[in-house]
Amino acid sequence: MKKKKIRTLSRGFYGALSYVSPRLNTELLFLKKFGRRVNLKNPETLNEKLLKLKLEQYGTDSLVRQCADKYRVRDFVAERGCAGTLNRLIAVYDRAEDIDFNALPERFAIKWNFGCGYNLICRDKFALDVPAAVKQLKKWGREPFWAYYSELQYRNVPKKLIVEEYIGGDTLPEDYKFYCFNGRACCVMLCMGREEGWPRFYFFDRDFQLLRINRDSKNAPADFAPPRPAGLEEAFQTADKLSAGFPFVRVDLYITEGQVRFGEMTFTPAAALDNKRLPETDLMFGKMMEGEMR
Repeated sequence: MKKKKIRTLSRGFYGALSYVSPRLNTELLFLKKFGRRVNLKNPETLNEKLLKLKLEQYGTDSLVRQCADKYRVRDFVAERGCAGTLNRLIAVYDRAEDIDFNALPERFAIKWNFGCGYNLICRDKFALDVPAAVKQLKKWGREPFWAYYSELQYRNVPKKLIVEEYIGGDTLPEDYKFYCFNGRACCVMLCMGREEGWPRFYFFDRDFQLLRINRDSKNAPADFAPPRPAGLEEAFQTADKLSAGFPFVRVDLYITEGQVRFGEMTFTPAAALDNKRLPETDLMFGKMMEGEMR
C-alpha cells in the first residue's frame, strides 16, 4: 500500500510539472528511467527522437492529434482506404453516467479516446457490475493522461467514450504492434502468454521470421517459430497505408479469424521512455528515422 501511495504521489508530481514545463518534465523522467541526461539537441535513439517530436511538433500537428484520438482516428483510417478494418461503432458518449447499458449487446468494449489503458472489456453484460463500471470510467475520465509523461498529442483532446463491438471469442485476439518508419512497417511485435500470466514480447520481420532484437526474442529457443498467422500480409499492408507520411508511428492491429481489425496508432510507445528496449535496438530504430527530423 505504501508503494502504491508513493507511485501515486510521483505521478501527481510529474503530472503537475507538465503544466509548468513539459520539457523539464521530460528531462527529469528520462534521467529517472535511464540514469543519464536526454539528448534533445542531436537525438540518436528512437526514444530521444520521439521525445523531441513530442515536445516540438506533436502538440500542434493536427494530423498527429487526430490519429492519437481513438475516436477521430476512425475518419483517418477510412480516408486511407482501410474502413473495412474498423470495429463496428455502437455508441459514443461524453459522460460515463450517460451510457445506456440496456441498449448495449451482450458483449462490447468501452474505451476513452484520449490516452492508453482506459478500456473496459465486457464479455457478459448480465454479469457486469454497472455501478462499479461507471465509477471506474468516471475516474479514468478525470485523469489528465497527457500530463503524466507530457504526451502533448493527447492534450486538449475532446473526451469521448466510444463503445465498439467485442472482437474475439472467450479470449481477446492477439495484438500485433507494427513498428512503422516513413510509411513502411519494418517489423511487428507480438505479445504471447498474456492470458497465462507470463507475457513475452517477440519481434518478427515481414516474413514472420524471429528478429532477436529484444530480450525475450534473444532468449527464445533456437527452434522458436510460431505459426504465421493468416492475414499477416494484409496487416502489414494496412500498417504501411496508415503510417505513410509519418517518420514513425506504431500501428496496433488485431488479427482474428484471418481478419485484420484496427486497434490504434501510437506515436510515443511507452511514452518514448522505453528502457526495456535494447540500447542497440533503440539506436537502430533511431537511424530508421534519419532525414525525417525537422
